[in-house]
Amino acid sequence: MGEPMTLNLLASGATVHVYGRTPARLEQVIAAGAVSSATPRELAESATIILSMLPDLPQLRDILHGEDGIIAGIREPSILVIGSTSSPTGVRELAAEVASATNGLLRVTDAPVSGGADGAAAANLSIMVGGTADDFAAIEPTLSAMGKPVLLGPLGSGQIAKACNQMIVASTMLALSEAAVIAERSGLDVAALLDVLAGGYAGSNLLEARKQRLIEKDYSVSGVARFMVKDLGFARAAAEATGTTTPQLTLLQDVYSDLVDKGLGELDLSVAHAYIAALSGASEERAAL
Repeated sequence: MGEPMTLNLLASGATVHVYGRTPARLEQVIAAGAVSSATPRELAESATIILSMLPDLPQLRDILHGEDGIIAGIREPSILVIGSTSSPTGVRELAAEVASATNGLLRVTDAPVSGGADGAAAANLSIMVGGTADDFAAIEPTLSAMGKPVLLGPLGSGQIAKACNQMIVASTMLALSEAAVIAERSGLDVAALLDVLAGGYAGSNLLEARKQRLIEKDYSVSGVARFMVKDLGFARAAAEATGTTTPQLTLLQDVYSDLVDKGLGELDLSVAHAYIAALSGASEERAAL
């Protein structure tokens, strides 16, 4: 996600400083004009808007603290934009933590994204923002180079929105997978079926993005399947906090946890198709799991 997002920022004319835990992954963006930072501290000394696209808050904390961490590099009012899908409570706790450590110089907004690597490359990510109106005004031009940012409420609201998003994505991917397996076993042309579905109420951005993968049974990674377990856990916490009964969410958590337990978690989310096929398939299909 970080690479195409950075390339779009550079294309917008922005000056972009980058830091990555795996330097080799920065080669393309540096070749395109990004400025490499040797440490998170150096990056924070060079920028007042810091966007983190790490998997979750523990990984972010690893680069926040210490003599080479982001906090050590804060010299003027800055905004940390958290792009990961994380706990809204955790985001608020981290915001208080960094505000205290920097005497209020580093403020936090949450801005998880939806659209996957394809959306990142096309600069049309849905960006769900939680924070103050002033901070949103400050970061909106930057975020707009990568997609469509929308302020949804106070800090943590972006994470609630992303949890809702992931519930819908998880259920849609599962439904598409079941439908594709039923169609194939019934002798239908799966490609033709998915084209027909795309034109009706069953159509969705997810269907369009994953259609070819389902046809070709290509599960190379665009969005890592195992992250869905984490994301659905955040949705569960939000449901419990609001007293909402969610029977479908319970089923989704069970299915995606089992998918990961069967060793499919490092593949693309579309691997739900292979998971469904193997559950009720021939012995050789089950052996694939």
